[in-house]
Amino acid sequence: MRRRIGFILFSVLMSGLMTTGVMTPAMAQPNFPKVKEYRIERNVPPEAVACIECHRATNPGIFDDWARSRHASANITCLDCHLAQSGDPDVAKGHEKYYGRSDLPYGEEKYKVPIAAIVTPKDCSRCHPDEVTQYSKSKHANTIEIIWKLDPWLNKGMNSDNERKAGCYHCHGTVVAINDSGKLDPTTWPNVGVGRLNLDGSKGACTSCHTRHRFAVSEARKPEACDSCHLGPDHPQIEIYEESKHGTLYNAFNDEFNFNAAPGTWTPGSDYRAPTCAACHMSGSGKVMGTHDVTERLSWETQAPLTVRPADFKPLPAGNDWQVEREKMKNVCRACHGDSWINDFYQGFDKAVEEYNEVYFKPAKATLDDLYGKGLLDNGAYFDEHLELQFYELWHHEGRRARMGTMMMAPDYAWWHGFYECKARFNEFMEEADHLIETGQKAYLYPKYPNATGDTRKPTKIFGNK
Repeated sequence: MRRRIGFILFSVLMSGLMTTGVMTPAMAQPNFPKVKEYRIERNVPPEAVACIECHRATNPGIFDDWARSRHASANITCLDCHLAQSGDPDVAKGHEKYYGRSDLPYGEEKYKVPIAAIVTPKDCSRCHPDEVTQYSKSKHANTIEIIWKLDPWLNKGMNSDNERKAGCYHCHGTVVAINDSGKLDPTTWPNVGVGRLNLDGSKGACTSCHTRHRFAVSEARKPEACDSCHLGPDHPQIEIYEESKHGTLYNAFNDEFNFNAAPGTWTPGSDYRAPTCAACHMSGSGKVMGTHDVTERLSWETQAPLTVRPADFKPLPAGNDWQVEREKMKNVCRACHGDSWINDFYQGFDKAVEEYNEVYFKPAKATLDDLYGKGLLDNGAYFDEHLELQFYELWHHEGRRARMGTMMMAPDYAWWHGFYECKARFNEFMEEADHLIETGQKAYLYPKYPNATGDTRKPTKIFGNK
């Protein structure tokens, strides 16, 4: 009887515990993910106030840009990005003089702190570590190395150092240096090239796409963010995009796009109708996670002389599987297209790559090597003979346009600016080459090739002392 009463009391007790929400330890372990903890400092140190107030007076454009940014909304001030350690190589020594000027607001010694003029990906990584890690593996971050391994303009010194700074390095980036006076070397600065080598050893410039001092994600999502570099006769991605149906839809409806969606939430269908450069190459979509490595999702290297898989691209082999990356890109396409459309498109793209490689590039390259082997072309300087320029433009101009035009669905660039001009260039090259081979005559050298004065030494901070 006592045992029965005890059992009844235990049952009542358990029933009461369950109805009041008290659970056993085993039951109290729901499968929740770890909760992220955020801590935002609401106070602003006096030194940061000094930065803000001084730049508000002296550089109102900078101040206004920052004041409208998400950084400002989160209490991220100048110091959070520009503060340096006193022994850092990138400390702006000239900035220190502003702490002794009574005509400037807060120009007092007590607000003096070491400042780095150049904000680098290493600085940004304090808050954006994943994005910086992804970026560091990309072709963008390593593009100085790529062009030095690919381009005869640099290796043969066929342009001047200043032509390089104003042209090549404006997009690809400089190796930033300090001159003998302790200031940033003007031959390397200013520069926001995507592959810039900074004084702290980091590569790149986040401000190439998220420009100062708004740093807006909305800007980087628009094709205009890419068009300052991806344009022109050798890689006209923006012109190709404008011609494509994607570009047509963007131009017709971009006022309806929600470019200000929070990072990681920008969604096709609800936030935008047609993809931009970022939507295809970087943004998340469905099962595909966002990335700052633009090398992802590629299945061919269409910038290369001979089209190869990204893992076989010798200047910067990708550490991935092209089939996995192609499937990621296909998943981006699936937001708007069916599998038959996507697969048929890729079949045509692969065929264009095959025809470029086999019909145009390989025969021309074999002929060029034959000319060098027979001593009919001079292998010293480059571009001082007509055939060298013809071969270069076959892959670097027409060949790229044909492949990229096909990939991004711009028929005028795939054909008239692409394969049509490949045919014309190929015929001119082969006709002149065959004549030299048949006659044994050496190619004509341009005696007055202009401004071929560039340094032919590879940057030691990139390549070491090789």
